[in-house]
Amino acid sequence: MRRSSLIPVIPLLFLFAAGEATAHAFLDHAEPRVGNKVAAPPREVTLWFTQKLEPAFSTITVTNAAGDRVDAGKTRVNGTQMSVTLRPGGTGTYHVTWRVLSVDTHTTDGSFTFQVGQ
Repeated sequence: MRRSSLIPVIPLLFLFAAGEATAHAFLDHAEPRVGNKVAAPPREVTLWFTQKLEPAFSTITVTNAAGDRVDAGKTRVNGTQMSVTLRPGGTGTYHVTWRVLSVDTHTTDGSFTFQVGQ
């Protein structure tokens, strides 16, 4: 009898687990794409997330292979999208670091690289 009384509870456990997993803003995709190689330095880096972002607490930093910042420093947020303008730069590896606060107050962060040049 105990075993059969637990069966209706199992779907509820999965529902709660799924709800917790979607409670954070995760990186959905980026332009330039994660790990991609582009011929010329892009004018900006744009990231899309799985939830709306809080603009005051969401940032992108972009550095070149030498570790020098190549972003203009002013992150723009519009819903689930976040962008930063890049200063003219050279070739090599660009490192993108992001930190976001979703509107449900959960923070996430991460980083990726892309290559510029032939």
